[in-house]
Amino acid sequence: MSEQGESEQGERQQGESEETEQPVDRVLPTWSDPVSTAASTAIGGPWGRHATVGRNRFWTPLRVCLAMGIVVLAFAWIKQEPCAAGDWSGSKQYTHFCYSDSVPLYGIHGLDSGAVPYFDSAVEYPVLTGWFMYGASRLSATYDAWSFEAGLLPDLPAVYSYYAVTALLLSLCALAMVWAVQRLSGRRPWDAAMVALSPLLFVHAFTNWDLWAIAWSSAGMVAWSRRRPVLAGVLLGLGIAAKLYPLLFLGVLFVLCLRAGRLREWGMTTAAAVLTWTVINLPIALVAPENWSLFFRLNQTRTADPDSLWRIAEHFSGSTDATLFDAVLGPGQSPTGLNLAVALATAAVCAGVAFVGLRAPVRPRLPQLLFLLLAGFLLVNKVWSPQFSLWLLPLAVLARPEWRLLLAWQATEAFLWGPRLLWYLGVDNSGIRIEWFFLAVGIRDVLVIALMMYVVRDLWDPRWDIVRRSGMDDPAGGVLDGAVDRFPDFLRRKSVQRQGGDTGNDVPPDREVAGSLPNRHFEDAESAGSLHNRHFAEPEGDGSLPNRPSGAGDDRAAVPERDP
Repeated sequence: MSEQGESEQGERQQGESEETEQPVDRVLPTWSDPVSTAASTAIGGPWGRHATVGRNRFWTPLRVCLAMGIVVLAFAWIKQEPCAAGDWSGSKQYTHFCYSDSVPLYGIHGLDSGAVPYFDSAVEYPVLTGWFMYGASRLSATYDAWSFEAGLLPDLPAVYSYYAVTALLLSLCALAMVWAVQRLSGRRPWDAAMVALSPLLFVHAFTNWDLWAIAWSSAGMVAWSRRRPVLAGVLLGLGIAAKLYPLLFLGVLFVLCLRAGRLREWGMTTAAAVLTWTVINLPIALVAPENWSLFFRLNQTRTADPDSLWRIAEHFSGSTDATLFDAVLGPGQSPTGLNLAVALATAAVCAGVAFVGLRAPVRPRLPQLLFLLLAGFLLVNKVWSPQFSLWLLPLAVLARPEWRLLLAWQATEAFLWGPRLLWYLGVDNSGIRIEWFFLAVGIRDVLVIALMMYVVRDLWDPRWDIVRRSGMDDPAGGVLDGAVDRFPDFLRRKSVQRQGGDTGNDVPPDREVAGSLPNRHFEDAESAGSLHNRHFAEPEGDGSLPNRPSGAGDDRAAVPERDP
């Protein structure tokens, strides 16, 4: 693209021999990511140097990513459809890899007869998830009545229509997740495609109801990024009422707000979240305390799941009918020793993440610290159900938006579903031994740990951070974005300085990361509102990138007009 002259109206002229730098607005993945660059050869190669972006008023990056998500979700339903009618004869749910908790629990919890969760039946899920299940059952019952009376709609088994409605509602939640990631990506709107095209989403979108909680927590992050702490608290409170894991978000926000001197906003968010959770849970807890508390009691009495490192350790230690920390347990008895070990390990993870958040030379971005805490929590927890990995998906993309490692991790998650179901099938039914399943779990855990290590490297030396090398601070940070550090200097690691600057601090040499701007580094800045008193200095030379058209001096494209 080119611009000739400068008029008061800022008219853009093209086709001139001399080019001047255009306003930086958007990162193009085919210029900045090797996987995207390679994939683009199927449609003609990377985006051209003279091409324009932002001219199409309908097919914006968000709508393209949503369309990608719809296609993936459609294929996910095709995968699940053989199990939708509830006919699981011949272990179809395992041999066809289409198992879902929604189908058997429809009858177990009396949803087929109109039972109200917590009042008429005990439900082992948090309250808002129970209401989701009930709402889907009422919508499907309405459909069944219409199809019977009118005779114009397909006549489906009740469980089939219930599962179809559940899948449709969860699909809306998945699209909300894609929307949230796109809104939280700043100048990198195409990062949302990593969520929309996720193999993990394809495999586990309809395994359980976790997308319901992910949608609320993701929306809460968007509200926080828009500097609306009360709304963020309400949305996070709804997420906590659907699944407890968004409670960890408040801990990360505390660490980052403490460092930035923004505890007032954290207090508003936390108060709103607690109030929202209480409003949803208190009526059920007062009217049906026994059924309401089943979720908490079940988590107390639950032993280590096969997905957990604890169960692997028990197996290879030769434990039988006991854990590493408890004797033989009776019916309903809690594994006290295991629970204590998990609590201590979780506390250690929280302390480690807090240490990183407070001691890093530059304040970590919000998604980075959220990913580290949530991934560490899952690794040391005694339960890692397969759909729990969806919790990590939006955070992993926002923390380190790089296709190669993300695809490798998600491939292990998708592959893990096969050994799991084949182990459930049993060796006598042509299944596999549990050791093969443990091997798949171990490979998955190694990839998660590798992702964590890369994120720690990025935040400890931000010159590696793909997002900050794109010219942003923390697009998901809200009041934290561009905030000046208020935490005492002596408690923080000495900040990265510009190499060869006046401070005399030793710093690692400038690095070039594949697919990102090379030779970027930090220098001291006097003005507030920059990258915690650090900003990126422009590299000398043309700053050209590998795997991109020559002559383009940045991995971000000039956008003549912002898409609506």
